Amino acid sequence: MASVRIDPELKAALAVVGGVFPPTVTPELVPFMRQSYASPPREQVLADQRLHAVDLEFAGYRGARIGASVVSPTGAPDAQPLPTVLVFHSGGMMFGDRFSGLDTALAWVPDLGIRLITVEYRLAPEHPDPVPFEDCYASLEWVAAHATQLGVRADRLLLAGASAGAGLAAGVALAARDRGGPALVGQLLDYPMLDDRGRTASTRAFDGIGVWDRISNETGWRALLGDRVGTDDVSPYAAPARATDLAGLPPTFLDVGTAEIFRDETADYAARLWDVGVDVELHVWPGAFHACDIFAPHAAVSRGMIRARTDWLRRILVD
Repeated sequence: MASVRIDPELKAALAVVGGVFPPTVTPELVPFMRQSYASPPREQVLADQRLHAVDLEFAGYRGARIGASVVSPTGAPDAQPLPTVLVFHSGGMMFGDRFSGLDTALAWVPDLGIRLITVEYRLAPEHPDPVPFEDCYASLEWVAAHATQLGVRADRLLLAGASAGAGLAAGVALAARDRGGPALVGQLLDYPMLDDRGRTASTRAFDGIGVWDRISNETGWRALLGDRVGTDDVSPYAAPARATDLAGLPPTFLDVGTAEIFRDETADYAARLWDVGVDVELHVWPGAFHACDIFAPHAAVSRGMIRARTDWLRRILVD
């Protein structure tokens, strides 16, 4: 394995992160991860953020009732149409909830004057593919169909996610194109989980290092796909890197660290989008480990990541 450089400020943070999110997640650790990566109590999540949340339900895959929260700036009328981000949380397809890891996304709401809708999609392995993806796609259809009631500007609707949530967002964007679904103004994909085949150099380079290593990735894909991992029987909606045609997708923001397994598949996805004329902004952050902005948001590299996303959102969604 090649030497891995982690930004010194971020490296110091890893000592603390390991107690909450170990570098290697095996199936036996999933119950622990569901506790450690759960979001804090709602009042703590929303405290002092100049926003409020309304909890709703919609019909997910095969009619299951799925929870969602509509987060709005304090004082904004519920029916006032605002630009809206539909976001899918991180957690390797196996853990997390609708507010896990969303501190930065929540800050967009008052800072940009938008709404954020976050979804409680069902998790693997209890709910394998296509359930998580289809729940997320159903949420897009629900938001578009109820835009007036939800206070959503249908012409300013954007998908976002981090890690597994970014993979789900990418899959939903592909399906919206293929199924003639709701129009999207953009997709924001932070260090996305795109490819179950594990064939890039960066996928093989990280064992027991940082957050979400090779074994963790294999655990997540195996939970989602079972014995279909790496075979020809995997939909590009589950693993968007498998899509053979990326034309017609909306403007895309991609970012990833150099010290994480998703580095190469993210850069490859950006290049393939460029090849078919999609407007893409790609950032590859030196020394950044996976999800460092979630676990070490005050580090200089993390602040740069957060600032770049917010600036892109402002240009695409608001200006």
